[in-house]
Amino acid sequence: MPTKVVTKWVEGMTFDTEVNGHHFFMDADPEWGGLNKGPRPKPLLLSALSGCSGMDVVSILDKMKINGYQFRMEVEADSTDEHPVIYKDIKLKFFFEGENLPQDKVMKAVRLSTEQYCGVNAMLKKSSDVTAIVYINGEEVKQ
Repeated sequence: MPTKVVTKWVEGMTFDTEVNGHHFFMDADPEWGGLNKGPRPKPLLLSALSGCSGMDVVSILDKMKINGYQFRMEVEADSTDEHPVIYKDIKLKFFFEGENLPQDKVMKAVRLSTEQYCGVNAMLKKSSDVTAIVYINGEEVKQ
């Protein structure tokens, strides 16, 4: 099924983008002629990555009947120095909090997302080193 995104120039470096009927602005830093009316385009890729993988993980854990936990993600990325400037190293951090969280099931859900289901991860892996790091109740889980 084709995907269509419409992006219209507003002024300066500000663009209005419509995705699935939702509008948001993208803009540049003032030092690059922007007005800071919205996020920069490249970090939106990181947001898409965390959203894609996060939705997978929640769905998989729900199917495993795992509930009663809090979950958040952080994405950190290092860029190349030369143009085109791209993300070379991406750390996708999963933070789970809750009592009696089954480590094996949490890890399986993350692994299924990052290795099989998340299309954003699959696309970014073609140009970047994407690493998943899992924390349960503040402790990093070694894979």
